[in-house]
Amino acid sequence: MPIFPPSHGSASHTTSAGKPILNILGISCWYHDAAACLLRDGEIVAAAQEERFTRRKHDPSFPTNAIAYCLEAAGIQVTDLDAVAFYDKPFLTFERLLETYVSFAPRGLRSFLESMPLWLKRKLWIPDLIAKELGFEGQLLFPEHHLSHAASAFYPSPFESAAIVTTDGVGEWTTTSIGRGAGNAIDLTHEQHFPHSLGLLYSAFTYYCGFRVNSGEYKLMGLAPYGEPRFEQTIRDHLIDLREDGSFRLNMKYFTFAHGLTMTGAAFADLFGAPRRDPESELTQRDMDLARSVQAVVEDAILRLAKQAHATTGQKNLCLAGGVALNCVANGRLLREGPFDNVWIQPAAGDAGGALGAALAAWHGYHDKPRTPESPDAMSGSYLGPSFDDDDVGVFVKNKGVPSERMSDRAERVAGLLAEGSVVGWFQGRMEFGPRALGNRSILADPRGREVQKRVNVKIKFRESFRPFAPSVLAERSSEFFDLDVESPYMVLVANVLNATVSGDGLDRLQHIESPIPAVTHVDGSARVQTVSKETNPAYHELLEAFDALTGCPVLVNTSFNVRGEPIVCTLEDAYRCFRDTHMDALVLGHHLITKEMLGDEVQALDPEEIAARYGLD
Repeated sequence: MPIFPPSHGSASHTTSAGKPILNILGISCWYHDAAACLLRDGEIVAAAQEERFTRRKHDPSFPTNAIAYCLEAAGIQVTDLDAVAFYDKPFLTFERLLETYVSFAPRGLRSFLESMPLWLKRKLWIPDLIAKELGFEGQLLFPEHHLSHAASAFYPSPFESAAIVTTDGVGEWTTTSIGRGAGNAIDLTHEQHFPHSLGLLYSAFTYYCGFRVNSGEYKLMGLAPYGEPRFEQTIRDHLIDLREDGSFRLNMKYFTFAHGLTMTGAAFADLFGAPRRDPESELTQRDMDLARSVQAVVEDAILRLAKQAHATTGQKNLCLAGGVALNCVANGRLLREGPFDNVWIQPAAGDAGGALGAALAAWHGYHDKPRTPESPDAMSGSYLGPSFDDDDVGVFVKNKGVPSERMSDRAERVAGLLAEGSVVGWFQGRMEFGPRALGNRSILADPRGREVQKRVNVKIKFRESFRPFAPSVLAERSSEFFDLDVESPYMVLVANVLNATVSGDGLDRLQHIESPIPAVTHVDGSARVQTVSKETNPAYHELLEAFDALTGCPVLVNTSFNVRGEPIVCTLEDAYRCFRDTHMDALVLGHHLITKEMLGDEVQALDPEEIAARYGLD
């Protein structure tokens, strides 16, 4: 089956010198994390997730707002597009659903009856829907789902050639692929097919432990270090046949995701001796042990896949994408223990990054355009979203009637606030593309304080107290604090914190962390590190330098600028509302400073229940 359908023709654009320009729009939607990306002559001009505009976390709907932003950022209209690339092949996915329902019949009838109307009314007509939603009559391209992931991993990487591994829940039939990228070509040579999926295995435990699928996997990963892998052998004996070559098969006796409306059922609960955890109930040591056990199995599986990819391709470099590539603990082990010299991970590795990959596959694959690797990569730090300059901020605070101060010494002033214990909302430059805040839409704090982790979790983020925070560190100083000898600009690698020790059991470990930076040291002595370079983010780098000058510590707590259940803030209004409603102490919008003292007594932070009601959260 061809990767792309035949061409339907395209518009023609030229530069002032008469050179043709190609504008390609990539789209992902209708599952979760809808997004859009725009390429101009192969350069990533803009990319954003729809959730940031609608304020609906993981919004799967057609990315109307993200597309509008991308077109505006490029200064073009729909009529200027030469092609639109969608991140998978809907007919193959429909084929998989039908075959799965038939093979599991009569089980799955309810799921079939709920899903088919949506497919028959919408998803089977995606070409017509795209044309209608956009008013676009040009070339529509449909790379396969895992080719989109592979393209998002390899094409922006700094490598001339590399092995590629993609792994997620499922795309069409494929759940895992291995291949090779060289020059402008990608060849995926090995595939694992549904229902055998590492992503769905991990999501099954996410569901069983009481977290939300396609959202709570981060929580499961954060919970794992509190536990012991006492269920690991049970998983290996009953749930997954994991082979030396990286291939695997799930025992579908224990899973219901292929035919039901849930991930697991009675057989799974019987295997582990208890029903699924109520999402509102207290976490137990058993939940922590389950999280640690499946994490251990998935890490082993990823290491085996990497070993197979290395043996198959003979490459020294590896590129990763797919939702499982956001398991930064496994990535850290892969970097330390794997067979590759270099590893590059797409920062928007999940379905949002599929929009980027689809556009790149169209540019390099369909249009056969050459590729020149860039250093450090072609992602521009993943700062690809909307931005607001100081003039915009000035108009905003004036119209809002918000008192503020315009700082000429921003880095020094904000560093001083942080050193005094303030928690600061930091809103700068272009919004990040992908799930991580990387210093442009971030909440920042001093990592040296023991109570910072609890305070920010409970009073500002309104999330579970066990969840760890990530550090940002000056790239040139990272080896002084972390066992990490490579840069990690996208916060997708976990490394050990130097001179850190942890004792105790379960959640009690939070109280027994000995570390020079305890607020960003997890209970296994590790941290999900972001290294910050002057070239990629000069404003954030300058702040870290100023904080270092004051404290001797070039590290800050960096967590995403949002409350639990809400997407990362996008606009000035989003940022101000989050600051106003929480126990954040200060807000920095560009060069403008707003503090709670400036706002006075009329502004009171909300409690978690009020936050949930006001933000429409669960």
